[in-house]
Amino acid sequence: MRTTLLTLLFFLAAVAQTPPAASHTPTERAYAYLSAGLQDRNPDTRKQAVQALGLIGPREPFITQLEGMLDDKDVEVKLATITSLLDLKNPRTVPALRKAMVSEVPEVSFAAAKALWALKATDGRDTLLAILAGNMKPSSEFITKQMRDSVRMLHTPHTLFIFAMKQSAGIAPVPGLGEGISSVQGILSDPGVSGRAATALLLAPDKDPMVLAALIDALTDKDASVRAAAAHAIALRNDPALEDKLVPLLDDPKQAVRLRASAGYLRLELVKAEAKEQTGGKKPAKSAKKTVTKTP
Repeated sequence: MRTTLLTLLFFLAAVAQTPPAASHTPTERAYAYLSAGLQDRNPDTRKQAVQALGLIGPREPFITQLEGMLDDKDVEVKLATITSLLDLKNPRTVPALRKAMVSEVPEVSFAAAKALWALKATDGRDTLLAILAGNMKPSSEFITKQMRDSVRMLHTPHTLFIFAMKQSAGIAPVPGLGEGISSVQGILSDPGVSGRAATALLLAPDKDPMVLAALIDALTDKDASVRAAAAHAIALRNDPALEDKLVPLLDDPKQAVRLRASAGYLRLELVKAEAKEQTGGKKPAKSAKKTVTKTP
């Protein structure tokens, strides 16, 4: 059993309802911010929290929290939840998506069917075929203003979003951690997003030290969209040595930044904990290599 991870998860559960304070650790504050975001009265805040959860991966208690957001009253929150669940590609999300597929809200049902089809679940295909065959009335069930708005949202900002999705594919080599596609979508769908924010997302996979330096510098940018994009990009580098760079953003005045910094910090904490478990609490054998090279 992974005792380090279990200890961390029990610790997080204990502070789930605790308001963040300056005296709390970064882990406590990050988890408290995300939990508060998921329960906020403002649906836009809940939506951003759901998008940010896609950065953490299918781990408890986060995966259960994410699945629970399928019951949110706001359609946009439900759609964001489906996107994050699909991004994680976890087997246990299929039953959750099946539940969403029978939603009375057409755009939610349609989005869940598409997600299930992407996961090669046959019931997702059957629903899509039923729509194509006309067995489900498109005029009353699917062709609605909400549906058109949903389709428009999923296709903006068109070329940039598609390119960012392609660039982000495969940049999360740690098993079980998502690529944060829902988070990318949330950043790019903001009408006020800047070109520099999009650039930070596109450069996320680049391992050049100059790129990393630029991303770290972007964490203090005056533009909130740039700060959010930089936090997202740094989280996806899966380097626990960078988690301290995200700590100042836990107090950022903008929720989109705070939530991504919180999710990013927790992601890096999990990467660090898993690495420690794999090595039995010992440091990787770097020193052994050095000793060998010193031997004549």
